[in-house]
Amino acid sequence: MELTAVLTPAEEGGYIALNPETGTTTQGETVEEAISNLQEATALYLTEFPIHFQGHPLVTTFSVPAHA
Repeated sequence: MELTAVLTPAEEGGYIALNPETGTTTQGETVEEAISNLQEATALYLTEFPIHFQGHPLVTTFSVPAHA
């Protein structure tokens, strides 16, 4: 099963990783560690709460004014 990982830099260092399909979130010191932790957390989540996915999410970006 192919899922989405969104990684953002953490203030204290490392990365925060989010899977938007399930809402699972974790962190890691490196991109690789963050993704590995997210894979483990998401697999555990799906064991308890199976979800049947249809297609892939559309991931894009958008802008807001700097003063917002």
